[in-house]
Amino acid sequence: MDAKDISIQKYMAFITTVECGSFTKAAEKLNYSQSGISRMIGDLEKEWKVTLLDRDRNGVSLTSDGQMLIPFAKDVVRDYRRLQEQVDELSGLKAGVIRIGTFSSVAAHWLPNIIREYRKAYPDIDYELLTGDYEEIEQWIREGRVDCGFLKLPAAADLESIFLEQDPYMAVLPEGHPRADAKKFPVKDFEKEPFLLLEHGRREEVSEFLQQQELSPEIRFTTWDDYAIMSMVESGLGISILPRLILRRIPYRVIAVPLSAPLTRNIGLVLKSSRSASLATRKFMEYLRFRG
Repeated sequence: MDAKDISIQKYMAFITTVECGSFTKAAEKLNYSQSGISRMIGDLEKEWKVTLLDRDRNGVSLTSDGQMLIPFAKDVVRDYRRLQEQVDELSGLKAGVIRIGTFSSVAAHWLPNIIREYRKAYPDIDYELLTGDYEEIEQWIREGRVDCGFLKLPAAADLESIFLEQDPYMAVLPEGHPRADAKKFPVKDFEKEPFLLLEHGRREEVSEFLQQQELSPEIRFTTWDDYAIMSMVESGLGISILPRLILRRIPYRVIAVPLSAPLTRNIGLVLKSSRSASLATRKFMEYLRFRG
């Protein structure tokens, strides 16, 4: 490893430690020892003659000098990765990492098959998956923390996207429910029982749908965890509306019934710009565009 590579490793140690909030977690993520991470950041502080991090029992945080310098460190690492990606492109796609932001249902039911098939063509590509909600994934794309992400469409106007699939929402009922055998669940019946709402932060599809249908169910519980909702439905604590994608191969004893008034979400792959994306990311995007 030459001096340039060593410097980049120090910058990455600095950035990752700030993102993780501790030397221990950064060491695990980068496959270094904790002392190695601490030493690299100490080297940077000596070279730059500043204190980058405040250290205490609860972890680490940026000093005012660190806050000023970390954007430049991120730029250096980002440019170095682009340089390496261009070198890889000139010699053929033989290595690389694709960092993907995803929500839980895609991570559980799409990505294992997608990655398995993609690896047949590009076996030496590695993957880093970050799981979050729509807002978090969009922010990660903008910050460059991930190369691309699965999101509900339409995406923001400043991002690029490709449509992948339309995912219908279903009424989720416990086994033995009077409507379990219905061809469609009358949406007005949501007002007759306790309701479990899939939502996080801002108003999402289900809340907007209920408002459009002029429904005011008794909302007993709100969470972004689809599995928690299914567990509660199974336990008879209420009924819900969930996307069909998350209802595949589930361990819960629940019944999914189509809604009498349809509700769907469009899922797509989103990135900042295909022109500036790595070769591995562009190939991944092309594969998804033409799969099936």
